This record gives sequence, structure tokens and C-alpha cells, in this order.
Amino acid sequence: MTKLRIQKAELPTEFSESMIKQFGVVPEPFEVAGHNPKLTADSVEIGGRVNGWDMADEGLKTFAHMVVAAQVGCSWCLDINYFQALHQDLDLAKASQVPRWRESEVFTPLERDVLAYAEAMTNTPPTVTDELYASLLERLGPGAMVELTAAIGFANMSTRNNSAHGISSQGFSETCEIPLAARPAATEAV
Repeated sequence: MTKLRIQKAELPTEFSESMIKQFGVVPEPFEVAGHNPKLTADSVEIGGRVNGWDMADEGLKTFAHMVVAAQVGCSWCLDINYFQALHQDLDLAKASQVPRWRESEVFTPLERDVLAYAEAMTNTPPTVTDELYASLLERLGPGAMVELTAAIGFANMSTRNNSAHGISSQGFSETCEIPLAARPAATEAV
């Protein structure tokens, strides 16, 4: 667990109350971003818009965000996305296994390819192959493929931002009935 590298900003009461109503607490990424009110407002808007996209399957996007978080090491994003999987009525047995998806037997071939794609996009430099992209495009269609790619890009922005600030899990996933699996110590590069 890391320690915040910047102190939390004082947020407007109305905003804090709204976050508490939605999450039970104010999420630390907003408390950190609060040092820049325009950035905070834009983050809320961008996150809301990303969550409003509906051409790609919600489960695929959530699992993709979780695999990015596991790869980057953003325990906050992994924590909140697992919590959101509960509230999206996703399969928690699957969601709990995302950090160790390569070893798990619970994922469909499509889900495995989406997780591989998310990891390949997250690698530096990205390692997305023409074959993987074409396979997903054929199965998802152009609209969903563009949306999935943008959602993974957003996940990379969020996870890397939170990790750099030292933001870590706030315990959101503790309300889930199935424990979140740990990521293996070493994984293969995609």
C-alpha cells in the first residue's frame, strides 16, 4: 500500500456529499484532483461520459479496466472496478479472477482476448498485434471495438494518474462476497 504523495484538497461540501451518497466516502482521486477544480469537474464529466457509452459490453469494459489496473499496479482502480462489478450485476467469480486471468479457467475466449488486448495496449510500447485486433473487430464490430479501445485508453490514464499520486485502495471491494484474487508475481509479456 502506498502513501498519498500530495495532501487531500478541501472539496466543496455539495460535491463531497454527492460522492458520499454515491460511494459511502469521497473517493481519494477526487480529493487529490480537488487542487485543480477545473480538472476535477472535467474528470467527473469524462468519467460519466465513458460510463455512459453503450456499444461495448459493460462486463468486457470493466474486466479490461481491472486488468489494466492490475498490470499498472493501481489498487484503487482494481478496488473500485470490482465494487462496480457488484453493482452492475456482473459475474463476481469472474471479476475476482481478473488479476490472475491467464491462470484462471473462468473466462470465455472473447473475454480472454479482451484482457490480452487491454494488457497489450497497456504495455510500453503497446504490443497490440494485427491478428488480435482483427479478431476482436470481427467479433465486436466497429462501434464496440472503438469504444473498447477508448475505454482501455481511459483506464490507462486513470490508473497511471492514481498510481503516480500514491492513491491506493479504499476498501470498496470489501463489500463483495468473493475475495479479489492477487495478481501473480510475474506474468508473461503479451
